[in-house]
Amino acid sequence: MITSKFKKLNIEPSKLGFGCMRFPTNEDGSIDEREAQNLLDRAYEGGVTYFDTAWPYHDEKSEAFVGKALKKYDRDSLYLATKLPVWKLEKTEEVREYVEEQLKRLQTDYIDFYLLHALNKERWDNVVKLNMLDELMKLKNEGKIKYLGFSFHDEYEVFEEIIKAHPWDFCQIQFNYVDTELQAGLKGYHLAESMGIPVVVMEPVKGGSLAKLPSTMESFFRTLRPYDSVASWAFRFVGSYPNVKVILSGMTTMEQVEDNLETFASFNPLDEAEVEAVLNVTREYKARLNNQCTACGYCMPCPFGVNIPANFRLWNTGAVYEDFAGAKEKYENLSAETRAENCQECGACEPQCPQDITIIEDMKKVAALFE
Repeated sequence: MITSKFKKLNIEPSKLGFGCMRFPTNEDGSIDEREAQNLLDRAYEGGVTYFDTAWPYHDEKSEAFVGKALKKYDRDSLYLATKLPVWKLEKTEEVREYVEEQLKRLQTDYIDFYLLHALNKERWDNVVKLNMLDELMKLKNEGKIKYLGFSFHDEYEVFEEIIKAHPWDFCQIQFNYVDTELQAGLKGYHLAESMGIPVVVMEPVKGGSLAKLPSTMESFFRTLRPYDSVASWAFRFVGSYPNVKVILSGMTTMEQVEDNLETFASFNPLDEAEVEAVLNVTREYKARLNNQCTACGYCMPCPFGVNIPANFRLWNTGAVYEDFAGAKEKYENLSAETRAENCQECGACEPQCPQDITIIEDMKKVAALFE
């Protein structure tokens, strides 16, 4: 497993990070703890030392499971990352309350990488209003937090405002070869690099969308590297940027874990011909997409039971793979209350969407198409 040097922090975690928001689940939606434990054990055995979770993941159960699952390992041999749900806070003193609760859930005395979660303009304004950074710095000085950063979902101008407001230890952005101009994007990456702030990347495979592609797109990759997985190209693209220190992958299956371990066992940045192949795939992929949903689940739960990510996944998959019939069949297999047609246009979802998708309007389009 290759590692990355955070020179200013004097640490060297694994380049591959385990994102703990997409564990395998049981029929009732709860974490399949036995299988998830196997995935974490294999990842750790393969050299993964960075594990990223958050308060809301898996209906607020991820932190407690991760704490229990990793408790058997030497605490100094791994790095735990979790996040402050800033949208929940109404008082400054709640910062400490949340951190203390997360320490209990994770069964640890300290959190290595602590992030202000999913910042946008509105949430950042709340951070400033409640002086959250002052409280977090107190916790850092007490040793309960080692490194302070933020994850980001908004426009570049907001990213610039936030990253220049504090001497951050690191930042976390969405970045993949399709989304170089979305949110902070490539411009944000270069700003962080110029400021000496290490970057952690989320959604490198765009919620799994870049792990499997239509044969016409895959052919650009197969011609050059016939035996490499399609997903490995997405990781190698992101990893070719030197200030990307950790690349998160939300692994759900053992197959994904093994493939990622193989990709990060040694690492080869993209060469000139490979960069051109990625550009060709990007052009064709973007031309087919209906919207930018990554199935992150931040829009859920819907008050009326609509499974928003599932509907958009079918809509986009049908378009990208030119398989309307297959997408329609899967849509019809969804329970009635979870289909797009059941959207009541309440608007609860849209403020939560990191991609700023017009969910209500797109739900109408999905319903009209499949119904």
